[in-house]
Amino acid sequence: MAVTSPFQDILCKIYHHNHLEVNWAVQSYRPGIRRPLPDHAQEHSAPDQWGGGRARRLLHAAYTIAFLCLLRFDEVLKIQMHDITTCPYVLWALPPSEAHLCAVRALADWLKVSQIKTGYLFRKIASGDRVAEANTPMTSEQFLELFRNNLLDIQVDPVSYGTHSFRRGGCQYLHIERRWPLRRICEWGGWSQDFTSMTIVKYLISLNDDPTEPREQFFNPDRKPTVKCPQCGRSCPCA
Repeated sequence: MAVTSPFQDILCKIYHHNHLEVNWAVQSYRPGIRRPLPDHAQEHSAPDQWGGGRARRLLHAAYTIAFLCLLRFDEVLKIQMHDITTCPYVLWALPPSEAHLCAVRALADWLKVSQIKTGYLFRKIASGDRVAEANTPMTSEQFLELFRNNLLDIQVDPVSYGTHSFRRGGCQYLHIERRWPLRRICEWGGWSQDFTSMTIVKYLISLNDDPTEPREQFFNPDRKPTVKCPQCGRSCPCA
């Protein structure tokens, strides 16, 4: 059985819950009218439909970007459209088995329904599941409230989770499942490698070492395997 990071399991459950028809459907805005639920979806619906298809697409895009890029959520919420082509993180579409973590799919879904072309990428969700017209980012407070609602959807107590959970969970995922070495995680996250107070890390990482591979290849699923190691037998970074 594959070992998975705990927070990845939570994101997987949230992904499948959000993709239920009753939650994923994008409804036209009708002031004062609550959207009806299909009969077959009643058993899956929560008593309070706190978020529609737009809100859940926004959340999932933000979840996956924070998780894979090891970002703080105040950094994620300040992303603007022009940052997408200039940011230092090169993301590739993940295989179907990891669709719940795929930022490429999630971002495409969000951009399609939000129709945002300039300005802030993650804006406030107004009543009726509408994207706010004002070019101001969603606040951390609103995001945290929606995230906690999403956790309650899957019967997870939100007390133990906050906006930092994505950064920590992403780090665990890269280390446990993708088996990235510590140096690679630091290179990807743009984290300082000045660990002078941690002796073992100081031995593993030297500022004089050359990067092991270009950043833009980190998530490339079609990159060529590395030379097979004569000691451990591994032939690729994710072996």
